[in-house]
Amino acid sequence: MSKDFDVEFKKDLMRKADIVTTALGTIMQEQSEIQPLLSEAMKYTLLSGGKRIRGAIVLWICQMLKGKITHEAKTAAAAIEMVHTYSLVHDDLPAMDNDDLRRGKPTLHKKYDEATAILAGDGLLTLAFEMLATEIPDSNLAIKLVGVLATVAGPSGMVAGQMADILAEKQPANIESLEYIHQNKTAMMFSGAATLGALCGDAKRKQLHNLANYGLKLGLCFQIADDILDVCSTSEEMGKTVGKDQAQDKTTYPSLLGLEKSKEIAEKLTNEALDTLSSFDEKADTLRYLATEMLNRKN
Repeated sequence: MSKDFDVEFKKDLMRKADIVTTALGTIMQEQSEIQPLLSEAMKYTLLSGGKRIRGAIVLWICQMLKGKITHEAKTAAAAIEMVHTYSLVHDDLPAMDNDDLRRGKPTLHKKYDEATAILAGDGLLTLAFEMLATEIPDSNLAIKLVGVLATVAGPSGMVAGQMADILAEKQPANIESLEYIHQNKTAMMFSGAATLGALCGDAKRKQLHNLANYGLKLGLCFQIADDILDVCSTSEEMGKTVGKDQAQDKTTYPSLLGLEKSKEIAEKLTNEALDTLSSFDEKADTLRYLATEMLNRKN
């Protein structure tokens, strides 16, 4: 891809992030019944920045398939970002990763307290499903979107990955458990984002399958890159605490296989992600470029 494409990609990612953040702000503004302190805490963590990659994937795929970003896609993008943010809030809690910094700011339990952080996370999770149930006019589509998000974020998806991650701290490291953690804790949500976008874009069955696989490979690469950055980057660059994996003796690709082998696996996953897009025309070039960006990300 040319340098011009790189510039346009970064601009478009910012545009997509702005669309998602605007949608999230509107949703929170309309929730007048939420208890004031709880609303404040939810807004603090939800609107404090972030790359909005998962939401952008929803929008990009819908736009690629349908030629436009629909109301349904904006709602789905906001919903998956709410679920993602809830997962970060709970992951940062003392009982989990016990982190102090997220998106360049104090984590929610540090800004407020643990109880408020737990409830704010609960609020974001359930509000995501309320939005899909009430803001999608086509009930059949709404049911499909709710089902996808529940599956990738639930006890057989992201929550399963979180549980396995905790258990792994007390067990000998092995590649099988590490792959399970990465696939469920991170990659399933990327696959879910791709699937939500495909459903909003009226994807055909084969397209839906290929795009879900694209998201899965992309998410695995994203997490390995994150493991590498935890070793090689700085807290200022990442906007969160780095070096915590080693400090907590967590099993990661670098700790288990070394940096070079980890980079090789990430590159292999990138190529596999690109392969899933082989049946799509140049309209999928943004998704192709995103895959290479995940491999080379610096934060």
